[in-house]
Amino acid sequence: MNTPLDIAGINLINPAIEDWNAFQDFKDGLADHAPQIEALIAKLKQEGNDKVTLTNLFREFHNIKGDAGLCRVTFVIPIMHCAETLLSRLRDGEIRFTDGLAEIFLLTLDRIEQATELLAEQQNLAPLALISLANGLHNLAHQTPSEIDTATSRLIEAVTGFKPGSALNKDFTPAAQARSTQELHQDLIFFREMAMQLEARSALFHGRTERNLGYALATNKMAGNRVDPEQLEAAVYLHDIGMMFLPESQWLRPEKLSPAAIVELHKHPRWAAEIANRFVGWQAATQMILQHHETVTGNGYPHGLSEGQICDGAKILAIVDAFEAILLKHSHRGQQKSTLRAIAEINACDRQFAAEWVQAFNQVIRKQIEDTQ
Repeated sequence: MNTPLDIAGINLINPAIEDWNAFQDFKDGLADHAPQIEALIAKLKQEGNDKVTLTNLFREFHNIKGDAGLCRVTFVIPIMHCAETLLSRLRDGEIRFTDGLAEIFLLTLDRIEQATELLAEQQNLAPLALISLANGLHNLAHQTPSEIDTATSRLIEAVTGFKPGSALNKDFTPAAQARSTQELHQDLIFFREMAMQLEARSALFHGRTERNLGYALATNKMAGNRVDPEQLEAAVYLHDIGMMFLPESQWLRPEKLSPAAIVELHKHPRWAAEIANRFVGWQAATQMILQHHETVTGNGYPHGLSEGQICDGAKILAIVDAFEAILLKHSHRGQQKSTLRAIAEINACDRQFAAEWVQAFNQVIRKQIEDTQ
C-alpha cells in the first residue's frame, strides 16, 4: 500500500544547519559521490538492468544518506531513502531501468548539490521544489511497473516545470516525427551558427569548423560514406558546444587541471548531446557527439565504452578532434610541419583510435599534403 511520505519535522525549504563544519564535510563527500553516480547511471543507460551496477548505485545513494545522518544534514535523508527504495526495486528486477529513471536519479543528485550550494550561501531552498521531489520519489517508488513511465514524466515536470525529452518524443507519431528536407537544412544552419560562436572565443580557433568538417566528411567518403553525411555534419558543428558552459581557463590554453575541473570537463559531451537530442531527427548525431571522447581501449569518457560499442561517426570525430587539438598545440610551427607532426601523433596513438578509420584519415591527409606540394 502506498502510504504518504512522513516528512514531519523536516524542513525542506529553510533547513537549519546544526554544525557548519559537519555540513562542509557532507558537502565535500557529496562532491566525491556525484561523479561516481553519474558514471554508474551512464553505464546503466548502456547496459540496462545490470545488477552489479545497480548495487553500486544503491550503495552511492546509501552512503550519501549515511553521511547526511552523521553530519546532521537531515533534510537529505528522506529524499535519499526514497531513491534507495526505487533502486531496491530495480535491483530486485521488479521494474526496468529506463532513460526516464536515469533522469530522475540525476535530477535528485542535482537538487541535493544545488541545495548544499544554496545553504552554504544561507539562502532558502524553495526554488528547488524539494517537497515535490521527495513526495514524487516516494510515490514513484510504489508505482506498478506499468505506471512507472507516466509517474516518472509527471515527477520531472512537477519538479522542473518541463516535460522530459523522452516524454515529449512519445507525443510524436512516426509520421509527425518525419522532418522535411528544408527543416533539417534549417537545423544545420542553426547548428553551424552555434559552432561559429564557439570558434569566436579565440583567434586560434579561426577556421576550425571548416577544417573539422572537411576532414570528417572526406574521411567518411574515403570509407564509402558508411556514416550519414548530414548526421556527421551536425555532430561536427555541435560536439564541443558544451565547452562553452565551462570556465574558459579550463579549455582555452588550459594549464594542468585539478581533479574537480577534469570531472567538469568530462561533462561537455553529454551537455552537447542533450542539446542535439532535443531536435527531432538528429539522434544519430547525438550518439556521435556523446561518444566522441570514448576510446577503443575503453578508457575514454563519459561511459568508458569499448570499441564495439562506439559508433563509426564518433570514431571519425575522435580522430578529427584530436588532430585539430594537436595542430593547435603546434600552431607556432609552419602549417606543413604541424600537419606532419599531428598525423604522426595520431598514428602513434593506435590504441586510442579505431585503426580502420585512422587508415582512411591517413589517406585524406596524404592527399592533402600531396596537393599542396
